[in-house]
Amino acid sequence: MDERVREHAEVLVDWSARVEAGDDVVVSVAEDAHDLGVAVAEALGERGANVTTLYGSAELSRAYLKGAEAGADGDVPAFDDDPAVERALFEAADAYLRIGGGRNTTATADVESETRQAYAKARRDVREARMDTDWVSTVHPTRSLAQQAGMAYEEYQEFVYDAVLRDWEALADEMAAMKDALDQGDEVRIVTERDDAPDTDITMSIAGRTAVNSAASVAYDSHNLPSGEVFTAPYDTEGEAFFDVPMTIDATRVRDVHLVFEDGEVVDFSAGAGEDALASVLDTDAGARRLGELGIGMNRGIDRFTDSILFDEKMGDTIHLAVGRAYDACLPEGESGNDSAVHVDMISDVSADSRLEIDGEVVQRNGTFRWENGFEG
Repeated sequence: MDERVREHAEVLVDWSARVEAGDDVVVSVAEDAHDLGVAVAEALGERGANVTTLYGSAELSRAYLKGAEAGADGDVPAFDDDPAVERALFEAADAYLRIGGGRNTTATADVESETRQAYAKARRDVREARMDTDWVSTVHPTRSLAQQAGMAYEEYQEFVYDAVLRDWEALADEMAAMKDALDQGDEVRIVTERDDAPDTDITMSIAGRTAVNSAASVAYDSHNLPSGEVFTAPYDTEGEAFFDVPMTIDATRVRDVHLVFEDGEVVDFSAGAGEDALASVLDTDAGARRLGELGIGMNRGIDRFTDSILFDEKMGDTIHLAVGRAYDACLPEGESGNDSAVHVDMISDVSADSRLEIDGEVVQRNGTFRWENGFEG
C-alpha cells in the first residue's frame, strides 16, 4: 500500500475525527476507495474503536432510486419519512467517516429531479442524526475523480495528498485572523467588477454569528478533509452575485450562475449551463432560496479547480456562498438558522478586480488579505 494512504488514514482518525478507544464509528467506503477504507479500519482497530462499515455506492443509490421511480408508475416515489434503522445507527454512533471515491462521478445523472428532492426531504432525520456525530468527509484519489478534474491519475494523487497531508495546526493559526474579523463584524459586502463577467455586489448580515476556523478537525467544528476555509452563516442578503467556477449539481455540470437576492431570498436566477439543475435545488423547499453559508477559501495548497466541492471551495483566492442549510456551529445557542434539505455551494474566483468588506473596511482585495504582504488598502 502507498504509504501516503496510511498517512491519510492517520490524519483522518487522529487529527480530523479525534477518535478515542471505545468510540462507536460508522465508516462509509465508496466503490474504489477500498485502500483508504482498509487503512482507516486498521487505524481504528489500533486505537480500540468499534467499527461498522457501510458501502457508499452511487451506483447502488441510482439503482434504488430508479427502481423507486419504476415502482411509482410515473408518479413521484413516496419514501419513508423516518427510516428508523439508518437513523438509529447514526444516533448510536460517536463518529461517522465518509470516504468518497466511486467509479462514475455522474452515476445518478438520469434520476429525475423530483425523485432526488423527495428522497432528500425524507432523509432529513437521518441527515440530522448523522450531523450530530463527529462526522468527517474525505476522498480517496480515484481514476474517476482524476478524470473529472482533467488530470492524469498520478498527477491527481499528488494533488490530493498535497492538500490533505499538511500542517493543519499551522494553517489554523493563519486562518484565525479571518475568523476574528468575521466574529467582530456585523455586515459583509462582496464586490467584483470584471470586464469579462457580470458584476457582483452583495451584502449580508453576520451580526451575532460565529465563524468557523475550518482546519479539518471536529475540534474546530470542521468536518472536511482537506479543509482550509473560514465560514459563517449570513442572513438578510441583498444584491446580486455571479459565480464563475463550474460545479456539478446532481450529476449535472452547472456554470456561470447569477443569483439576485431581495429580503434575504433568491428572487431571480440564471445559469450559462445546467439551469434546470439549479432550479431544482432552489425549488427543494423554502430554505433553499436563502443563504446558509458564506465561506472564504484559504488553503493555498489547493492550486487548481477540480470540479469537486470538497477541494474547490477551500482554494485560496475564492469565496463561496451556499444556498440552503446553515450549520449550527455558526449560530448562537438555542437559535435556529436557515433550514433546508439541501446545502449547495457556489464559488467565485476573487483573485482579481474584487474586494471583501466587513463593516465598510476592505479585508481582502484581489485575493490578498489585509494582514498579508502585498495588500492594497
